[in-house]
Amino acid sequence: MRTVLGVWRWRHNPLRRATDRHEAWLALAALLLMVCVAPVAAWRAGAATDAVLLDAVRAQRLHRHLVPGVVVSRARPAGFAGDPEAGATAVTSTVVARWKTPDGSTRTGTVPTGSAPRTPGSRIAVWTDDRGAPAVRPMDAPTAHTHAVLAGLGALLLTAGGVEAGRRLLLRGMVRRRHERLDRAWASVGPDWGRAGTGC
Repeated sequence: MRTVLGVWRWRHNPLRRATDRHEAWLALAALLLMVCVAPVAAWRAGAATDAVLLDAVRAQRLHRHLVPGVVVSRARPAGFAGDPEAGATAVTSTVVARWKTPDGSTRTGTVPTGSAPRTPGSRIAVWTDDRGAPAVRPMDAPTAHTHAVLAGLGALLLTAGGVEAGRRLLLRGMVRRRHERLDRAWASVGPDWGRAGTGC
């Protein structure tokens, strides 16, 4: 943006080079891409991610079921419920539980119970799949929307970063060609520089 404004202010300056104008146009094009294209890319990425995740939410709700179970015994802790580095201290405990499968048989397995301690004989709710096997709790719609927003922000940053990287690469090529022209001009004039009778 500073390049565009700077060249615009001294566009009638006799010292202005053609390459300065090209750099200004390049900066303006990059700015327009960041302002116009990057938000569109972010919106489309977020919308696509949201649609895919909502389909996953519907599929998980269709094939995962909450069934009553009974705690048989305790199991060792499975880990932290939150991010340990963020100061989370709630531990997700696991227990050995028993529940009924859709065909009426009894199944026993290790399932998470959250941070609340469970004693043998306690009743808990167990997430299972269509066959009655333990399953992870299905994703909810707010979580899907949050991931979609993060995907959109990521697409925005990637698009803006790609545009800026492309601008810098093109600018580097322009500067290199400018230096090559200066080197050729100096090579033709330099040997006679300051020599009497050369007209310099």
